[in-house]
Amino acid sequence: MRTSIATVSLSGSLTEKLTAASRAGFDGVEIFENDLLASPLSPEEVRARCADLGLSVDLYQPMRDIEAVPAEEFARNLRRARHKFELMRRLGADTVLVCSSVHPLAVDDDALAAHHLSQLADLAQEFGVRVAYEALAWGRHVNTYGHAWRIVEAADHPSLGTCLDSFHILSRGCDPRAIADIPGEKIFFLQLADAPLLAMDVLQWSRHYRCFPGQGGFDLAGLVRNVLHTGYDGPLSLEVFNDVFRQAEAGPTAVDAHRSLLVLQETVGIATPPAPVVPTGVAFAELLTPDAEPVAAVLGALGFARTARHRTKPVGLWQQGEARILVNTSGAARRTGTGLAAIGLESPDPAGAARRAEALLAPVLPRRRAAEDAPLDAVAAPDGTELFFCATDRPGLPNWRADFTDESGGSCATGVHRIDHLALTQPWHHFDEAALFHRSVLGLHAQESVDVADPYGLMRSRAVTNADGSVRIALGVGAAPTDDTVHAAHIALATDDVVAAARRFREAGGRLLPIPANYHDDLAARHEFADGELETYRELGILYDRDAHGEFRHCYTMTVGRVFFELVQRDGYRGYGAQNAPVRLAAQHTARAVIGG
Repeated sequence: MRTSIATVSLSGSLTEKLTAASRAGFDGVEIFENDLLASPLSPEEVRARCADLGLSVDLYQPMRDIEAVPAEEFARNLRRARHKFELMRRLGADTVLVCSSVHPLAVDDDALAAHHLSQLADLAQEFGVRVAYEALAWGRHVNTYGHAWRIVEAADHPSLGTCLDSFHILSRGCDPRAIADIPGEKIFFLQLADAPLLAMDVLQWSRHYRCFPGQGGFDLAGLVRNVLHTGYDGPLSLEVFNDVFRQAEAGPTAVDAHRSLLVLQETVGIATPPAPVVPTGVAFAELLTPDAEPVAAVLGALGFARTARHRTKPVGLWQQGEARILVNTSGAARRTGTGLAAIGLESPDPAGAARRAEALLAPVLPRRRAAEDAPLDAVAAPDGTELFFCATDRPGLPNWRADFTDESGGSCATGVHRIDHLALTQPWHHFDEAALFHRSVLGLHAQESVDVADPYGLMRSRAVTNADGSVRIALGVGAAPTDDTVHAAHIALATDDVVAAARRFREAGGRLLPIPANYHDDLAARHEFADGELETYRELGILYDRDAHGEFRHCYTMTVGRVFFELVQRDGYRGYGAQNAPVRLAAQHTARAVIGG
């Protein structure tokens, strides 16, 4: 189906919004009146600009407080409408959105509302314009789509139809199944927005918290199926009011928006992108650093050995068990400092995973490689992390390990056997986009979002995982984004004995994050431990949690640049230690010690 987006959903000037919508792949736009009024371009120039960009002008919006008002007020409304219809002709728009009235003088009289809308449609018809009447969730007398449709039906005018808006329908808890009773030709427009499920005033909810499909809690797929059942053949259009989107760069936001519509169309069965290829494990995590020595010191203390080096690039492979860390000292690190740059994901079909990612607008990354290097596909996640689709040591498929020559590296292993999970800090305006990206592009399951108390605010976190937990990625956005020592990425390493691993790390010269004694005093009040167990945790800075499935013990290294490590012992436990995150964050704020980078 054709896709469209309201210019109010994006930031910037009208020209910037139109350009972003076109580059993201939208077919059309809704021109929000304020965007046109603030533009230096004439309606004819906007029309020409849209044509040059391959965009149709699908809707002009909104007209407000038109119907069921006193006669003198309605006369003024018609005079205003005539001017707007003339403007629309210049703009090349043939449908106008009319919101149900919130005017203080509006009366509860459906017959009068139908009569006024019929007169408005008469005038619109002279200009070749259709009127799409929409029920605002906070409308003074008309606030449900069923009520709006009854008025349109009573008016019985060929140039008058209804506009369905998912937010106004679902925020009021209206049953969308009755949409199927509306003739498709009388549904002039469909506007879509998701939203988190919040208990708040619906107007404030609407104006600040809408989001793109798949990023909230509404059943948009069910609503769209009911609309399509009517025979509706207009565009799927996004109208999203969101404080974050209005401050973020328009280009990436438009891509996120269009991706959300592609996924929604796939869900309802009207689009068939390549099927998801769910990753089956973590092949490697790649650190970019200007100085390998501090990173090597931490990895060595953690029990890793450098086992191989890339044939043509300054990249070393450090390994312990199935946990692999690449250390890249290329020139780019001088600009960015030490951080997590890439993740290798084991994939049953790397080429298929790349096709899926490209179809859902994930940026495919060009790679500089020698002729003999493995042809790995890579895409960029919203935070810029590179994601490689790998087939480690699998016959017949490109193998990244073949690019490395083996070295012998001695180390005192600490019992780490794999990467348990990775935690990625997102730019504040990409958090919801990141969750949708990992769910839709990679096929991972998104768990519930949680808020974690930080000494300087709140940190939001949401984990995405595959079915067996062999891939776990925790996405977070921090309260103090300028503090890289706290809101850094981290790599959690699985061990069967975190006490032994922590002791070996410390004995090898590693520095563990100190945890306040008050934390362990509280543990003593909440849980019972064997003799000496709590004292050991206190000595090593080990944190503890349990859930219905088991126990979790974990501790942290000090930060190197913008990355740190976590040792975890997971005995049936399914979470990530969110209970302990405030203590860890406070301890990192206190320490603020950077080992290197």
